[in-house]
Amino acid sequence: MIKLDLITGFLGAGKTTFIKIYAKYLAQSGEKVCVIENDFGAINVDMVLLKELESEGINLEMIVGGDGKEAHKRRLKTKLISMAMMGYTRVIIEPSGIFDVDEYFDLLYEDPIDRFYSASNVIAVVDSKLCTEMSKQARYILMSEVADAGAIVFSRSQYSTKDKMDSVVNFIESAMDEFKCREGLESKYISYGEWSALDSSWIDKIEKAGFSRNSYEKMHLETDDTFQTIFYFNFQMEKDELQRKISAIFSDPECGNVHRIKGIVKDNEGAVYEINTTRNELVAGVVDNTDAVLIVIGEALNKEQIAKYLGKPTI
Repeated sequence: MIKLDLITGFLGAGKTTFIKIYAKYLAQSGEKVCVIENDFGAINVDMVLLKELESEGINLEMIVGGDGKEAHKRRLKTKLISMAMMGYTRVIIEPSGIFDVDEYFDLLYEDPIDRFYSASNVIAVVDSKLCTEMSKQARYILMSEVADAGAIVFSRSQYSTKDKMDSVVNFIESAMDEFKCREGLESKYISYGEWSALDSSWIDKIEKAGFSRNSYEKMHLETDDTFQTIFYFNFQMEKDELQRKISAIFSDPECGNVHRIKGIVKDNEGAVYEINTTRNELVAGVVDNTDAVLIVIGEALNKEQIAKYLGKPTI
């Protein structure tokens, strides 16, 4: 059967960066790998950021959201069925940072998915500088992503401290207690070390972590209503100016609870760069791409206020 890995993590946790390293590791180990990239909203930005994996012989497939849970589940099921016919030995699913893991396990036990795939690992990526000022809905999403994981991988640990990561662990455990999660973090493998593709010993343990089905108090959550996205197509702005405006947006409470701003942007000379930001981190780099799109993700977003910084959105 085809091994299926699920890589979870809240918005901006670092899932895409982790998958770049993890997928290459699996491919170099002889696996025929496909990554199914799924994003919250109608446009899949992270798919663009994973393009470099294709040069490693790793196939990329895409699913977009934006029109409800059932439609998304149907598209994911169809995609998995088609991938089962392609000879892959390992399929990695990267869902959006707003994802109820129960949807994944419900799908695994449906016919004919259960005849093609076996669950291998659920890996939760957690930002080592996670902002712990979260709404109840966001705490629930974070908890549910961690609850069934066999391994928890801290991202950006080189920019954090052990005390901060311990406080993040305590925060996750308190969220698990809040929603009456049966098991805590003691049953999971936790990787604190800096990510390195040169020394793969840290991935060896994660690749064998498996998963842990956990029970917890369910919260009715319609992500389409709770979390919103704002899109800017063909977005153009100088990098330094955009960075200043993004910092201002995160600092402006009238913009709403902005979790992440990411995308591919053109400067005034037509050069293309990547922007990927959370409240804790701002990353910008040159990319080889012609499609420019910027996405703002958060809760209770105020489009009019955000437009004062970025202009009128496309969607």
